[in-house]
Amino acid sequence: MKPPRGGVGGGLEDAPAPDLGPRTCLRSGRRLASLAVMSAFPVSPEKQGQLAGRMAALGVSEGDLEETFVRSGGHGGQKVNKASTCVMLRHRPTGLQVKCQTTRQQGLNRFLARRLLLDKIEGLRRGYVAAERARVAKLRRQKRRRSRRAKQRMLADKAQQSAKKQLRGPVAPE
Repeated sequence: MKPPRGGVGGGLEDAPAPDLGPRTCLRSGRRLASLAVMSAFPVSPEKQGQLAGRMAALGVSEGDLEETFVRSGGHGGQKVNKASTCVMLRHRPTGLQVKCQTTRQQGLNRFLARRLLLDKIEGLRRGYVAAERARVAKLRRQKRRRSRRAKQRMLADKAQQSAKKQLRGPVAPE
């Protein structure tokens, strides 16, 4: 017997389950049925409890989240090329979006995406956005190529330092 067409996971899209929020597969465009949302993560119950507590503390509910799945890229070979393990999570009230393709397991990526999204929401509420933006700008400046004039100045300084060290060598008898 052939598996049903149109998705990974043996027809998960067609399974009758209560709809706890829109989750769509970008490949087929069909809405995915939600599993028991918080128990679907392959992590320990303690971590699930911490995530639920954090979501409650920040006032984020599962209904506010829009979850879509796309194919991952990078390492993982056939697994990431065929299965939609990359999770894109959007918080509707704030408009914040995260994309997680850290692991090859969709369930674990769903959990990690929620943590990333909560970090972003927390940072937004605490005003870390400006500090983070400044840190990224500083890194960008550090990685930027030097201008031609700065490079010439640096090389001239190095030549001067080299000449100074050459004079420190042993004195030859006359």
